[in-house]
Amino acid sequence: MPPALEASTAHSCAASPPAPEREPGLLKKIARSLGPGLITGAADDDPSGIATYSQVGAQFGFGLAWVLLFSYPLMAVTQAIAGRIGCVTGDGIAQNLRLHYPRWLLRVAVLTLLVANIVNLGADLGAMGTAAQLLVGGPALAYTAAFAALCVLLEVFLSYARYAAVLKWLTLALFAYVLVALLAGVPWGEAMRGTFIPRLSLSNADEVMAVLAVLGTTISPYLFFWQAAQEVEEQERRQTQPLYVTPKRGDGEIDRVAVDTWVGMGLSNLISWFIILAAAATLHVRGVTNIETSAQAAEALRPVAGEFAFVVFALGIVGAGLLAAPVLAGSAAYAVCETFGWTEGLDRKLKDARAFYGVIAVSTFLGFALNFVGLDPIKALYWSAVLNGLLAAPIMAAMLMIASNRKIMREFALGLRMRVAGWLAAAAMAAASAAFLILSALGTG
Repeated sequence: MPPALEASTAHSCAASPPAPEREPGLLKKIARSLGPGLITGAADDDPSGIATYSQVGAQFGFGLAWVLLFSYPLMAVTQAIAGRIGCVTGDGIAQNLRLHYPRWLLRVAVLTLLVANIVNLGADLGAMGTAAQLLVGGPALAYTAAFAALCVLLEVFLSYARYAAVLKWLTLALFAYVLVALLAGVPWGEAMRGTFIPRLSLSNADEVMAVLAVLGTTISPYLFFWQAAQEVEEQERRQTQPLYVTPKRGDGEIDRVAVDTWVGMGLSNLISWFIILAAAATLHVRGVTNIETSAQAAEALRPVAGEFAFVVFALGIVGAGLLAAPVLAGSAAYAVCETFGWTEGLDRKLKDARAFYGVIAVSTFLGFALNFVGLDPIKALYWSAVLNGLLAAPIMAAMLMIASNRKIMREFALGLRMRVAGWLAAAAMAAASAAFLILSALGTG
């Protein structure tokens, strides 16, 4: 190349401005935001929840599908508040209660949460064991023990980053229920009417109890504790400080939490909706109206929807349990350790957080042990729902007081819209809990 041309080319290259970085598309932005909210939402569709949604679809067909559309904003607003508290303060729900509110409130809340989570763990682990037995034969209790051990080992020995990645991939297991609904031949016109045209007979106690059961299943206190704690874990993983220390990051982080939460809760309710549709299109139309466990729902599908639908449904129970059981045990561990000021966190080594991992192991073991003492899955779910329902509204109220307190949240305190939406959600749960207890006392449902 002639020297003049070479010089000209070099000058031209040197003078060329760097290519501007392409802005990520909307889907990429959403994908980057997904984390604690996605995992929390997916964990809400645990085997106990699958049993509840299956029963609603089997008993009432498509008639109560609208409840999930109604519960979605209540659930998303509540979880967004929990995530914001963790993101802004750098502390979980229990730690904020310990720092700012009476100790008796903290102790009652954490003790109730612990009992409810252990009972829920027992029901979920038992459902996973029974689902495995249906798929491959053998003793259900042996599978239950293996699943319990696997959940504990993953939480103890995987780093937070790897464990969060495992949980994210496990959310894909929930799409098994989308496939089951598609295989079931859902009459979509009828399903849409049941979803978008609410109907409820207040004189029908069974319908009212079903609505309350869905609300109690979708809005559960363990999810509040888990999501707030996971926001704190995310800060430690990324080596960032809470927003009250670095407020310049505020708008971006609050938006990330909001996107993560609304998408995660949307996925949760969408999967729940598909479970109701699948049960309505297969079991209800053939007169199968009494489903007591998620494994029983899978078994009932076999003669109705075929072997493939049965296998997919049962595998979904195992996948959902593997996602939910660690969240139940983990949320209990966060709450207990924050109460006593013990070192906690899934990113800690075992030697540095023995109490935290000890609570995870003990609560999982106690849940597993309930299956050896003649655990009645229906009674277990009933009392778990009662405890969660009684605890939900007070904890939601405490979260709203924390998130609205400018001394705690600084400029990130809730605005008027979020406060109104949050108090409406808390009032709805309080009314649902009261109605549940009144109907139970009257001996209905």
